[in-house]
Amino acid sequence: MNRYTEAAKSVREILPTDPSPRDFVRFATLAANSHNTQPWRFRIAEGCVDILPDFTRRTPAVDPEDHHLYVSLGCAAENLLIAANASGRAAKITVQKDDAGDLIVRVTLGKGPKTDSALCDAIPKRQSTKSDYDGTSLSEADWRQLEKAAAFEGVNALFITDRAKVDQALKFIQAGNNAQMDDPAFVAELKSWIRFSTKTSIKASDGLSGPTTGNPSAPDWLGPILFQLMFRKKKESGKLARQLKSSAGLVVFFADHETPEGWINVGRCFERFALHAAGMGLCHAHLNMPVEAPTVRPEFAKWLGMAGLRPDLVIRLGRAAPMPMSLRRSVDDVIIA
Repeated sequence: MNRYTEAAKSVREILPTDPSPRDFVRFATLAANSHNTQPWRFRIAEGCVDILPDFTRRTPAVDPEDHHLYVSLGCAAENLLIAANASGRAAKITVQKDDAGDLIVRVTLGKGPKTDSALCDAIPKRQSTKSDYDGTSLSEADWRQLEKAAAFEGVNALFITDRAKVDQALKFIQAGNNAQMDDPAFVAELKSWIRFSTKTSIKASDGLSGPTTGNPSAPDWLGPILFQLMFRKKKESGKLARQLKSSAGLVVFFADHETPEGWINVGRCFERFALHAAGMGLCHAHLNMPVEAPTVRPEFAKWLGMAGLRPDLVIRLGRAAPMPMSLRRSVDDVIIA
């Protein structure tokens, strides 16, 4: 674990006094992303950094439309913009298409006053905390701060703070989880992104490692066996019920337009919200099962009062001790010419 902790710490070093675009890319890679697949590539040019999708890191079973992939690109873009703003490189984000028709998120770097410093400080601290929370509630002032942080053009955030309503959401979360666990392709894909041993976690520097999920590391030969024995619907449903009960509330994000551009905006909005929450000493984690399962999503949207629309992200909030941080690939591995 010492080697793992050092690897996670090294990628989260604070920005130098005079950061380069490579430093901004490093902070961009600390963004939230599905299964820690890190589905992005970066291209540094004069006065800008382009963020491109890496389709070799798709997760077609859980994300057949590349929804989460584009949300992840938006998260990375917002981190890069915040890091640049905090360094006096007033940044602007635009979305365009390359010759192949793939979307490119361009972060243009200018000059201006330093802004977003508090959010930048939160980038190395933000994590998806998958543990039980302490069960304490948030004040009305806290919720107002979070609502303000989630205000973003093209994206809506629905806050669920009433305890009875939060408890009602559990049936949709469990139903989505059960549907996924009944899908062999989903289970196989999830298993392929689990890094069972610390050695493999460090070597790959991606995927889901045991320490970040509250599970012990295991030898690579033993991990898959334990996964098959332990990954059971009853056990997972109980864990979800416990985690939701320990959380202060839920936030559901959805785009005005369900397009890749709209999903990028959801990622930008969520990342800024999550960094603000981290700065308030709050934890968050994804409970996206009811939006990932096509059979559950319409009824979940109807229950939310959003019939006909697509919820994009489901986030639980609360307070808890930090978990071990996830790893990231090196800047050299994600920058292309």
